[in-house]
Amino acid sequence: MRAMVLERPGEPLVLREWPVPEPGPGQVLMRVLACGVCRTDLHIVDGELPNPKLPLVLGHQIVGEVVRAGPGVTRFAPGQRVGVPWLGWTCGECGYCRRGRENLCDRARFTGYTLDGGYAEFTVADERYCFAIPAGYPEVQAAPLLCAGLIGYRALRFAGEARRLGFYGFGAAAHILTQVAVWQRRDVYAFTRPGDAEGQAFAKRLGAVWAGGSDELPPEPLEAALIFAPAGELVPRALRAVEKGGTVVCAGIHMSDIPSFPYALLWEERVLRSVANLTRQDGEEFLALAPRVPVRTEVQIYRLEEANRALEDLRAGRVRGAAVLQIA
Repeated sequence: MRAMVLERPGEPLVLREWPVPEPGPGQVLMRVLACGVCRTDLHIVDGELPNPKLPLVLGHQIVGEVVRAGPGVTRFAPGQRVGVPWLGWTCGECGYCRRGRENLCDRARFTGYTLDGGYAEFTVADERYCFAIPAGYPEVQAAPLLCAGLIGYRALRFAGEARRLGFYGFGAAAHILTQVAVWQRRDVYAFTRPGDAEGQAFAKRLGAVWAGGSDELPPEPLEAALIFAPAGELVPRALRAVEKGGTVVCAGIHMSDIPSFPYALLWEERVLRSVANLTRQDGEEFLALAPRVPVRTEVQIYRLEEANRALEDLRAGRVRGAAVLQIA
Protein backbone atom coordinates (compact mmCIF):
# COMPACT_ATOMS: atom_id res chain seq x y z
CA MET A 1 0.00 0.00 0.00
CA ARG A 2 0.96 3.67 -0.22
CA ALA A 3 1.57 5.62 2.98
CA MET A 4 2.85 9.08 3.90
CA VAL A 5 5.55 8.36 6.46
CA LEU A 6 7.32 10.52 9.05
CA GLU A 7 10.91 9.28 9.18
CA ARG A 8 12.39 12.05 11.32
CA PRO A 9 10.71 14.96 13.11
CA GLY A 10 11.41 18.26 11.44
CA GLU A 11 11.39 16.74 7.95
CA PRO A 12 8.53 16.44 5.42
CA LEU A 13 6.54 13.23 5.19
CA VAL A 14 7.72 10.78 2.53
CA LEU A 15 5.45 8.76 0.21
CA ARG A 16 6.42 5.11 0.69
CA GLU A 17 5.34 1.64 -0.34
CA TRP A 18 4.37 0.18 3.03
CA PRO A 19 3.26 -3.31 4.10
CA VAL A 20 -0.47 -3.74 4.63
CA PRO A 21 -0.82 -4.44 8.38
CA GLU A 22 -2.31 -7.67 9.68
CA PRO A 23 -5.13 -7.43 12.23
CA GLY A 24 -4.23 -9.00 15.56
CA PRO A 25 -6.63 -10.23 18.25
CA GLY A 26 -9.38 -7.70 18.81
CA GLN A 27 -8.32 -5.60 15.82
CA VAL A 28 -9.97 -4.76 12.50
CA LEU A 29 -8.20 -4.11 9.22
CA MET A 30 -9.81 -1.30 7.28
CA ARG A 31 -9.38 0.36 3.95
CA VAL A 32 -8.92 4.05 4.74
CA LEU A 33 -11.48 6.22 2.97
CA ALA A 34 -10.55 9.59 4.50
CA CYS A 35 -8.34 10.95 7.26
CA GLY A 36 -8.51 14.38 8.84
CA VAL A 37 -5.39 16.51 9.19
CA CYS A 38 -5.05 17.83 12.74
CA ARG A 39 -2.85 20.44 14.40
CA THR A 40 -1.60 17.62 16.63
CA ASP A 41 -0.09 16.09 13.48
CA LEU A 42 1.89 19.32 13.08
CA HIS A 43 3.13 19.10 16.66
CA ILE A 44 4.37 15.56 15.97
CA VAL A 45 6.05 16.53 12.70
CA ASP A 46 7.69 19.53 14.36
CA GLY A 47 9.04 17.45 17.26
CA GLU A 48 6.93 19.25 19.86
CA LEU A 49 5.43 15.96 21.07
CA PRO A 50 8.24 13.67 22.25
CA ASN A 51 9.03 10.07 21.41
CA PRO A 52 6.71 9.24 18.52
CA LYS A 53 6.90 5.79 16.98
CA LEU A 54 9.39 6.06 14.12
CA PRO A 55 8.99 5.59 11.26
CA LEU A 56 5.39 6.67 11.72
CA VAL A 57 2.20 6.84 9.68
CA LEU A 58 0.39 9.93 10.98
CA GLY A 59 -3.34 10.53 11.18
CA HIS A 60 -5.95 10.02 13.92
CA GLN A 61 -9.24 11.14 12.36
CA ILE A 62 -9.78 8.03 10.29
CA VAL A 63 -12.88 6.89 8.45
CA GLY A 64 -12.49 3.45 6.96
CA GLU A 65 -14.33 0.38 5.71
CA VAL A 66 -13.66 -2.86 7.55
CA VAL A 67 -11.96 -5.38 5.28
CA ARG A 68 -11.11 -8.15 7.72
CA ALA A 69 -11.62 -8.81 11.42
CA GLY A 70 -8.96 -10.31 13.65
CA PRO A 71 -9.55 -13.08 16.20
CA GLY A 72 -12.13 -12.24 18.85
CA VAL A 73 -13.68 -9.25 17.07
CA THR A 74 -17.41 -9.01 17.78
CA ARG A 75 -18.44 -5.37 17.23
CA PHE A 76 -17.69 -4.84 13.54
CA ALA A 77 -17.90 -6.90 10.37
CA PRO A 78 -16.46 -6.49 6.87
CA GLY A 79 -18.20 -3.74 4.91
CA GLN A 80 -19.03 -1.54 7.90
CA ARG A 81 -17.81 2.07 8.07
CA VAL A 82 -15.92 2.84 11.25
CA GLY A 83 -14.10 5.81 12.70
CA VAL A 84 -10.79 5.72 14.56
CA PRO A 85 -9.91 8.53 17.00
CA TRP A 86 -6.74 9.71 18.79
CA LEU A 87 -7.08 7.36 21.78
CA GLY A 88 -6.22 3.98 20.29
CA TRP A 89 -5.66 1.64 23.25
CA THR A 90 -5.76 1.60 27.05
CA CYS A 91 -4.75 -1.03 29.57
CA GLY A 92 -8.06 -1.26 31.43
CA GLU A 93 -6.13 -2.06 34.62
CA CYS A 94 -4.57 1.12 36.01
CA GLY A 95 -6.32 3.31 38.57
CA TYR A 96 -7.44 5.79 35.93
CA CYS A 97 -9.02 3.10 33.76
CA ARG A 98 -10.76 1.54 36.76
CA ARG A 99 -12.19 4.94 37.74
CA GLY A 100 -13.64 5.60 34.29
CA ARG A 101 -10.88 8.05 33.34
CA GLU A 102 -9.32 6.01 30.54
CA ASN A 103 -8.22 9.22 28.82
CA LEU A 104 -5.52 9.44 31.52
CA CYS A 105 -4.41 5.79 31.29
CA ASP A 106 -0.78 5.35 32.33
CA ARG A 107 -0.09 3.06 29.35
CA ALA A 108 -2.35 4.59 26.71
CA ARG A 109 -1.40 4.37 23.05
CA PHE A 110 -2.39 6.97 20.50
CA THR A 111 -3.34 6.67 16.85
CA GLY A 112 -0.91 8.37 14.51
CA TYR A 113 1.62 8.91 17.33
CA THR A 114 2.54 5.70 19.15
CA LEU A 115 0.43 3.58 16.73
CA ASP A 116 0.42 3.91 12.95
CA GLY A 117 -2.53 5.97 11.74
CA GLY A 118 -4.52 6.87 8.67
CA TYR A 119 -2.23 8.68 6.21
CA ALA A 120 -2.24 5.40 4.31
CA GLU A 121 -4.46 3.18 2.20
CA PHE A 122 -5.00 0.63 5.01
CA THR A 123 -4.72 0.62 8.78
CA VAL A 124 -5.57 -1.56 11.77
CA ALA A 125 -7.29 -0.48 14.98
CA ASP A 126 -8.49 -1.94 18.27
CA GLU A 127 -12.22 -2.51 17.81
CA ARG A 128 -12.86 -1.21 21.36
CA TYR A 129 -11.68 2.22 20.24
CA CYS A 130 -13.59 2.41 16.97
CA PHE A 131 -16.95 4.07 16.45
CA ALA A 132 -19.74 3.46 13.97
CA ILE A 133 -20.00 6.43 11.58
CA PRO A 134 -23.46 8.05 11.64
CA ALA A 135 -25.50 7.43 8.50
CA GLY A 136 -25.73 10.37 6.16
CA TYR A 137 -22.16 11.63 6.62
CA PRO A 138 -19.87 11.30 3.61
CA GLU A 139 -16.42 10.09 4.60
CA VAL A 140 -14.64 13.42 4.18
CA GLN A 141 -17.27 15.24 6.25
CA ALA A 142 -17.20 12.57 8.97
CA ALA A 143 -13.42 12.56 9.47
CA PRO A 144 -13.16 15.86 11.42
CA LEU A 145 -15.79 14.64 13.88
CA LEU A 146 -13.27 12.11 15.20
CA CYS A 147 -10.91 14.60 16.85
CA ALA A 148 -11.95 18.20 16.25
CA GLY A 149 -15.44 17.06 17.18
CA LEU A 150 -14.74 14.53 19.94
CA ILE A 151 -12.05 16.34 21.89
CA GLY A 152 -13.79 19.65 21.24
CA TYR A 153 -16.96 18.15 22.71
CA ARG A 154 -15.05 17.09 25.82
CA ALA A 155 -13.74 20.64 26.17
CA LEU A 156 -17.25 22.02 25.74
CA ARG A 157 -18.50 19.77 28.54
CA PHE A 158 -15.98 21.41 30.89
CA ALA A 159 -17.59 24.77 30.15
CA GLY A 160 -20.61 23.51 32.09
CA GLU A 161 -23.82 25.46 31.58
CA ALA A 162 -22.06 28.65 30.45
CA ARG A 163 -24.21 30.62 28.01
CA ARG A 164 -21.61 33.13 26.77
CA LEU A 165 -18.77 31.11 25.27
CA GLY A 166 -15.51 32.35 23.77
CA PHE A 167 -13.62 30.20 21.26
CA TYR A 168 -9.97 31.20 20.81
CA GLY A 169 -8.61 29.84 17.53
CA PHE A 170 -11.37 29.37 15.00
CA GLY A 171 -10.31 26.20 13.24
CA ALA A 172 -11.72 22.70 12.83
CA ALA A 173 -12.89 22.22 16.44
CA ALA A 174 -14.39 25.70 16.87
CA HIS A 175 -16.30 25.54 13.59
CA ILE A 176 -17.92 22.27 14.73
CA LEU A 177 -18.59 23.40 18.30
CA THR A 178 -20.11 26.69 17.19
CA GLN A 179 -22.86 24.70 15.50
CA VAL A 180 -23.39 22.61 18.64
CA ALA A 181 -23.40 25.65 20.94
CA VAL A 182 -25.84 27.60 18.75
CA TRP A 183 -28.13 24.55 18.68
CA GLN A 184 -27.92 24.55 22.49
CA ARG A 185 -28.96 28.22 22.44
CA ARG A 186 -25.66 29.54 23.70
CA ASP A 187 -23.92 32.67 22.44
CA VAL A 188 -20.55 32.15 20.75
CA TYR A 189 -17.84 34.81 20.66
CA ALA A 190 -15.17 33.87 18.12
CA PHE A 191 -11.54 34.96 18.42
CA THR A 192 -9.38 34.58 15.31
CA ARG A 193 -5.89 35.69 14.34
CA PRO A 194 -5.83 39.50 14.45
CA GLY A 195 -6.94 40.95 11.13
CA ASP A 196 -8.46 37.71 9.83
CA ALA A 197 -11.62 39.26 8.40
CA GLU A 198 -12.39 36.15 6.36
CA GLY A 199 -12.19 33.91 9.44
CA GLN A 200 -14.39 36.28 11.41
CA ALA A 201 -16.97 36.31 8.65
CA PHE A 202 -16.85 32.49 8.59
CA ALA A 203 -17.55 32.38 12.33
CA LYS A 204 -20.50 34.74 12.03
CA ARG A 205 -21.88 32.71 9.15
CA LEU A 206 -21.91 29.68 11.46
CA GLY A 207 -23.85 31.62 14.09
CA ALA A 208 -21.31 33.47 16.27
CA VAL A 209 -22.86 36.60 17.78
CA TRP A 210 -19.49 38.40 17.69
CA ALA A 211 -16.13 37.79 16.06
CA GLY A 212 -12.86 39.64 16.51
CA GLY A 213 -9.12 39.25 16.89
CA SER A 214 -7.58 37.31 19.74
CA ASP A 215 -6.02 40.59 20.90
CA GLU A 216 -9.47 42.09 21.55
CA LEU A 217 -11.85 41.89 24.48
CA PRO A 218 -15.43 40.73 23.80
CA PRO A 219 -18.24 43.29 24.12
CA GLU A 220 -19.35 41.66 27.39
CA PRO A 221 -17.65 39.27 29.84
CA LEU A 222 -17.67 35.59 28.94
CA GLU A 223 -18.86 32.82 31.23
CA ALA A 224 -16.33 30.39 29.74
CA ALA A 225 -13.57 30.39 27.15
CA LEU A 226 -12.14 27.44 25.19
CA ILE A 227 -8.63 27.82 23.78
CA PHE A 228 -7.93 25.73 20.69
CA ALA A 229 -4.91 27.64 19.36
CA PRO A 230 -1.57 26.31 20.75
CA ALA A 231 -0.52 29.77 21.94
CA GLY A 232 0.18 30.16 25.65
CA GLU A 233 -0.19 33.94 25.49
CA LEU A 234 -3.92 33.42 24.96
CA VAL A 235 -4.38 32.11 28.51
CA PRO A 236 -4.04 35.50 30.26
CA ARG A 237 -6.16 37.10 27.54
CA ALA A 238 -8.92 34.56 28.05
CA LEU A 239 -8.77 34.94 31.84
CA ARG A 240 -9.14 38.68 31.36
CA ALA A 241 -12.21 38.08 29.17
CA VAL A 242 -14.14 35.80 31.53
CA GLU A 243 -16.30 37.03 34.38
CA LYS A 244 -15.89 36.17 38.06
CA GLY A 245 -16.31 32.43 38.54
CA GLY A 246 -15.66 31.85 34.83
CA THR A 247 -13.77 28.91 33.32
CA VAL A 248 -10.91 28.82 30.81
CA VAL A 249 -10.32 25.44 29.13
CA CYS A 250 -7.09 24.68 27.28
CA ALA A 251 -8.21 22.14 24.70
CA GLY A 252 -5.01 21.27 22.82
CA ILE A 253 -2.44 18.56 23.50
CA HIS A 254 0.43 21.05 23.14
CA MET A 255 0.72 24.75 23.92
CA SER A 256 3.61 27.18 23.96
CA ASP A 257 4.68 28.42 27.38
CA ILE A 258 2.10 30.44 29.27
CA PRO A 259 3.56 33.84 30.22
CA SER A 260 3.39 35.04 33.80
CA PHE A 261 0.27 37.01 34.66
CA PRO A 262 -1.03 38.82 37.74
CA TYR A 263 -2.91 36.70 40.25
CA ALA A 264 -5.82 39.14 39.93
CA LEU A 265 -6.69 37.50 36.58
CA LEU A 266 -7.20 34.14 38.27
CA TRP A 267 -8.70 35.42 41.51
CA GLU A 268 -12.47 35.65 42.13
CA GLU A 269 -12.83 31.90 41.61
CA ARG A 270 -11.92 31.75 37.96
CA VAL A 271 -10.93 28.24 36.86
CA LEU A 272 -8.09 27.30 34.49
CA ARG A 273 -7.94 23.68 33.32
CA SER A 274 -6.77 21.43 30.50
CA VAL A 275 -8.35 18.65 28.48
CA ALA A 276 -6.46 15.41 27.85
CA ASN A 277 -7.47 13.04 25.07
CA LEU A 278 -11.01 11.61 25.11
CA THR A 279 -13.03 8.71 26.43
CA ARG A 280 -15.21 6.26 24.57
CA GLN A 281 -18.20 7.81 26.30
CA ASP A 282 -17.29 11.17 24.75
CA GLY A 283 -17.25 9.51 21.36
CA GLU A 284 -20.56 7.73 21.70
CA GLU A 285 -22.29 10.85 23.03
CA PHE A 286 -20.95 13.22 20.41
CA LEU A 287 -21.51 10.95 17.41
CA ALA A 288 -25.13 10.51 18.55
CA LEU A 289 -25.49 14.29 18.96
CA ALA A 290 -23.89 15.40 15.67
CA PRO A 291 -26.74 14.21 13.38
CA ARG A 292 -29.33 15.82 15.66
CA VAL A 293 -27.81 19.33 15.41
CA PRO A 294 -26.99 18.55 12.57
CA VAL A 295 -23.26 19.31 12.49
CA ARG A 296 -22.04 20.10 8.97
CA THR A 297 -18.27 20.10 8.60
CA GLU A 298 -16.66 22.37 6.03
CA VAL A 299 -13.61 20.68 4.56
CA GLN A 300 -10.73 21.31 2.22
CA ILE A 301 -9.86 18.06 0.46
CA TYR A 302 -6.35 16.86 -0.41
CA ARG A 303 -5.02 13.65 -1.98
CA LEU A 304 -2.86 11.33 0.13
CA GLU A 305 0.31 12.49 -1.59
CA GLU A 306 -0.61 16.10 -0.80
CA ALA A 307 -0.37 15.56 2.96
CA ASN A 308 2.62 17.88 3.31
CA ARG A 309 0.73 20.67 1.55
CA ALA A 310 -2.27 20.12 3.82
CA LEU A 311 -0.02 20.41 6.88
CA GLU A 312 1.57 23.62 5.58
CA ASP A 313 -1.83 25.13 4.77
CA LEU A 314 -2.94 24.31 8.31
CA ARG A 315 0.20 25.87 9.75
CA ALA A 316 -0.30 29.04 7.73
CA GLY A 317 -3.97 29.42 8.66
CA ARG A 318 -5.14 28.85 5.09
CA VAL A 319 -7.69 26.16 6.03
CA ARG A 320 -11.31 27.18 6.63
CA GLY A 321 -12.98 24.47 8.62
CA ALA A 322 -10.97 21.25 8.44
CA ALA A 323 -8.37 19.71 6.14
CA VAL A 324 -9.03 16.12 5.06
CA LEU A 325 -7.10 13.59 3.00
CA GLN A 326 -9.42 11.70 0.64
CA ILE A 327 -7.67 8.36 0.18
CA ALA A 328 -10.10 5.83 -1.31
